[in-house]
Amino acid sequence: MSDNIYDVIVVGSGPGGYVAAIRAAQLGQKTAVIERDKVGGICLNWGCIPTKALLESARLLDEIRHGADFGLKVGDATPDWPAVIKRSRGAAEKMSKGVEYLLKKNKIDVISGFASFEAPGRLKVEGKEETKSFSAKNIILATGARARPLPGMEFDGKNIIGYREAMTLPEMPKRMLVVGAGAIGVEFAYFYSVMGTEVTLVELMDQVLPIEDAEVATLVERTFQKRGIDVHTGSKVTSIKKGKDGWTYTIEGKKGKEVVADVCLVATGVQANTENLNLEKAGLTLERGFFKVDHHMRTGVPGIFAIGDCAGAPLLAHVASHEGICAAETAAGHANVGISHDNTPGCTYCHPQIGSVGLTEKKARDAGHDVKTGKYLFRANGRAVAGGETDGFVKFVIDAKYGEVLGVHIVGPGAPELIAEVVVGRQFELTAKEFATTIHAHPTLSEAVMEAAGDALGMAIHV
Repeated sequence: MSDNIYDVIVVGSGPGGYVAAIRAAQLGQKTAVIERDKVGGICLNWGCIPTKALLESARLLDEIRHGADFGLKVGDATPDWPAVIKRSRGAAEKMSKGVEYLLKKNKIDVISGFASFEAPGRLKVEGKEETKSFSAKNIILATGARARPLPGMEFDGKNIIGYREAMTLPEMPKRMLVVGAGAIGVEFAYFYSVMGTEVTLVELMDQVLPIEDAEVATLVERTFQKRGIDVHTGSKVTSIKKGKDGWTYTIEGKKGKEVVADVCLVATGVQANTENLNLEKAGLTLERGFFKVDHHMRTGVPGIFAIGDCAGAPLLAHVASHEGICAAETAAGHANVGISHDNTPGCTYCHPQIGSVGLTEKKARDAGHDVKTGKYLFRANGRAVAGGETDGFVKFVIDAKYGEVLGVHIVGPGAPELIAEVVVGRQFELTAKEFATTIHAHPTLSEAVMEAAGDALGMAIHV
């Protein structure tokens, strides 16, 4: 076996891994990336990018069907299923090639194969044709995560599937059961519903999108029900029976029933990809299935870092990227402030869209804050009215005494883009007054942010 020595080796080339590698190379480190599949990881190939391409097809189809609301005469719009899937895969391929270019541009070696530890600073990589050993002063683990099955509902790739199979089904199912109403579950429920599938959505917690503000979840559930999605919260699947007309699932809960579905998508969580890494040879251990790290993404073993989904929540691509930068800078001896997740935005791309940051109203009150809230409805926003998308609102949760912005929750048009203004503001400790008194262009959706902040202070104009 040949020996290759690097300053930094990154295991995994997802949004955490490839970003970590690029930052390490920028800092003058001899860098390599080990990838067992396609460059770009789950996010670019099977997650963020291809799912958003699918959702854009659904959004456009939905808008075309409502052309009459805009004074437009259009014929019946129906999905071309193979073309929808092909477009999604094309978007993923384009982004993956873009990452390949960036790695090449930054003179980063890409090593194909499956990595495992031989010692704390030494990795064995099993490729298709040969096995080699590689050494590095620092190793950054960015191995990601995959869909986690439920006991009794193990994936078979056909009847019970995960998100990966949901993106490439050969035929559009007539009936789908979605178990889990987090971001992945509601996005696929929306997509398949618009495409024409009869969708049933089941969530164990008492609201869809359990980590979001209760008012946001209520609005999403209401709009889903208007779309014809059968939503069951506070419920679970208790039994499965195979029949001639499909699989029958028994739902127990507030409104229990039996549902017949062609396909069941389980979207209840993920598990870290840590198997077969020979962690014991590096002295690494897991905590509840994930690597335990400090604010600089260091594991308990010197010279070994872990970033992204394999390092635990929040399981978000943009978090992984920033953790990758932090790990690379720390490994190179450059000072950085470390990672804090207090100001991390979360976004969901169903319709209405969601963007949020900070504490929900309930969490703020539970934490002992004296809370004020302000809300502005998009139906009062001129740009939203002109665009024909008026469902939703912006909600500010602030400290009553100092006006500190504890959290902001947006549901409606452009929410994932609008939340960025709030994230930047909170990063620099702006209070609700700064948001309320900053001139926003008119007519724009962003005026809703200004008005909601004003409402929390009792100074909103258009409420």
